[in-house]
Amino acid sequence: MTSFRTLPADTAYRRVTATGVSAAFGTFGELLQGELPEPDGDFLVTLPVARWAMARFQLLPDTRELLVRPAHKKKALHLTSMILADAGRPAGGVLRIDSTLPEGKGLASSSADLVATARAVANALDVPMPPRRIESYLARIEPTDGVLYPAIVAYHHRSVRLRRRLGSLPSMAVVSVDEGGEVDTVAFNTLPKPFTPADQREYARLLDRVTTAVARRDLAEVGRIATASARMNQALRHKWSLEPMTGICALVGGLGVVVGHSGTTLGVLLDTAAPAFPAQLAAAAQACQELVGNVTVYRTLSFD
Repeated sequence: MTSFRTLPADTAYRRVTATGVSAAFGTFGELLQGELPEPDGDFLVTLPVARWAMARFQLLPDTRELLVRPAHKKKALHLTSMILADAGRPAGGVLRIDSTLPEGKGLASSSADLVATARAVANALDVPMPPRRIESYLARIEPTDGVLYPAIVAYHHRSVRLRRRLGSLPSMAVVSVDEGGEVDTVAFNTLPKPFTPADQREYARLLDRVTTAVARRDLAEVGRIATASARMNQALRHKWSLEPMTGICALVGGLGVVVGHSGTTLGVLLDTAAPAFPAQLAAAAQACQELVGNVTVYRTLSFD
């Protein structure tokens, strides 16, 4: 049986036979998240951002122990054990994860940790690890964001499966605030949904709209949809600063407000190619600082 523990200082002498390294991007909440009028209707639409989790796995054939740093990354360590067992490799190893994604905020930090880990372990073992195989593992661990795919995607996060690749958008800035605290994604996804059949039909319409908007690279429409989704999500996880943030967005001429539907973050979307972008960015950052007292600026990823 493989044993888990945290990384001690005396592992340097152990023989390393292979090392795998990989990374996965996070998201800034979701452009859209809700429930469709169909079985397995829970879904989200990703908003990838330029923040990453990086995993490094060293395969140690002289031990059966799996070691991890930081110590609390137990889900990633469990995933490593699953992959080693399926590969029939009776070995231990050292897993290190470095991430620029804050935890418990709705930025897909856990999903990025797990995807980066799966790829790093596979690289060390020299075995294939396509997205569908990663999904089969993650479905046994927790609800997962769609960070396996280099695109904006519609994703069934509870059943961990891709619904559709939507495409890519020009890069945007997200002027973000954090209402504080952390949200346990696993616990959050056990909550009963308060959405009515009418809400479900509206989510279906919003999904159709965002699919068309991404295909047309229509940032204004994307912003409107993100704001509508944020408002509908108030029935599930209320954010006190949402309406003030929509006011800031209108004041500076932003595209819309995007939120971590299962987290604590909100952000004003700005078109970085707009002539007024520098002034919009400064004004939004100042207003957000006055409102909440913390500001972080993210850039969305474009996969063109």
